[in-house]
Amino acid sequence: MRIGMTMPVMEPDLDAETLHSWATTIDDGPFSSLCWGERIAFDNPECLTFLGAVAAWTRRVPLVMTVVVPQLHDPVMLAKALATGDMLSEGRLTVALGVGGRHEDYRAVGADPSTQTMRQLADRAETMKQVWAGEKLTESVLPVGPPPYRKGGPSLHVGTTGPKTIRSAVDWADGIAGVTLDLDASKQNELFDVARSAWAEAGRPAPHLATSFWFAIGEGEAPRAQVTRHLHHYMNWIPSEFVDAIAPTTGWSGTEAELTEVLRRFADIGTDEVQLIPTSSDPDQLRRAADVAAAFA
Repeated sequence: MRIGMTMPVMEPDLDAETLHSWATTIDDGPFSSLCWGERIAFDNPECLTFLGAVAAWTRRVPLVMTVVVPQLHDPVMLAKALATGDMLSEGRLTVALGVGGRHEDYRAVGADPSTQTMRQLADRAETMKQVWAGEKLTESVLPVGPPPYRKGGPSLHVGTTGPKTIRSAVDWADGIAGVTLDLDASKQNELFDVARSAWAEAGRPAPHLATSFWFAIGEGEAPRAQVTRHLHHYMNWIPSEFVDAIAPTTGWSGTEAELTEVLRRFADIGTDEVQLIPTSSDPDQLRRAADVAAAFA
């Protein structure tokens, strides 16, 4: 099993120096991927602009966009942007597509919330694959480019937390990008089994199985307080009393040894990659997580 690291893009008060430092540190190893996701009505960096930056800042590490919502974009322009990122990173890009969980993001860009379905997502994924294959979608002189670095374009995963979503993506996705709130490896394995069965029944190669969770490393009560602060900032669309109710059991907090033990539970169920999500932009959290990830490299 490999250990990826998510950039602290959902933390407040970021600057270019902090993000560059995290990116180059992740690139130095031992992490298996550098990850980030999309959100619109929030103070995080725009995900496609950020793709260009991390492609330039790094040389080794695979780049994983853990959620992009195609319904928030024109699919041809999204395909062009992702092909550009794939070219700039020399084929290091993987993209997880999802429908998103917030109507406010749809409204912010004038997208129709009624398109927040897996059918609409699949249609846009097909358009993107046509662009990456060099097919002309209009009577243009040339097809939409640039050609992606990898034939067929970036690998596509489905961002999911449920079996119905997994089954609906078998025709276009190469794997799943999940998230676990309570770190229950047995429940995660049930979802993995759905994917394994669906891909096998469709005659497709075994899917890439990834999951993620929030983390905070430290001693005493401080790490759990850090996770709670992060959840209140990130889950700003949920009433604070609900966040308080889930905060004690959402994500992970503890020491390096305890994190290693949790990760081994996910390795035991056949997880291909766990993508850790920081709850602070403190570089010490990154350094301490790197010490743990080195044991899995």
